[in-house]
Amino acid sequence: MTMARTRMAVVLLALVPLVAAASPARREARVEERLEHAEKRHRLRQVLELSDLLSLNNAQALKLEETLRKFDERRRPLRKQVRESARILFRASRGDSEALSQVDTAALGAFEARERIAALDKELYQTLAKDLPEEKRAKLALSLARTEGRKKGRWEPEKD
Repeated sequence: MTMARTRMAVVLLALVPLVAAASPARREARVEERLEHAEKRHRLRQVLELSDLLSLNNAQALKLEETLRKFDERRRPLRKQVRESARILFRASRGDSEALSQVDTAALGAFEARERIAALDKELYQTLAKDLPEEKRAKLALSLARTEGRKKGRWEPEKD
């Protein structure tokens, strides 16, 4: 019995590095799944809100969803770049020597990615607004600003 336990302990100890090595990859896959799911929920919410706000019919709402999906696909790698930069900066703020050497690159990379996201937001507005009358363009702009504000914190225009 003792020999069987010893063998079991050796086998388990041999497997620990394999489990530990696989863990970050699984964790990253779960994070990516959660982010993708959240992106889909956000897009559905945005389609419903904009469809109601702009009085779109079903065909127009489907076209809107397709447009939003294409822009989300273009935004995804930029958001990932921001997240990766933030991780490096967080580790550096905690004194991680490897991350400290990457601070400027990470900070500038995050700023650049956010600038490109802002440019995509502007392009999205222009794409969606091109055939709308002024009143609906104003509603669209406010809705997109509120949506972005919810992602970053609270943004609401001052009310008269």
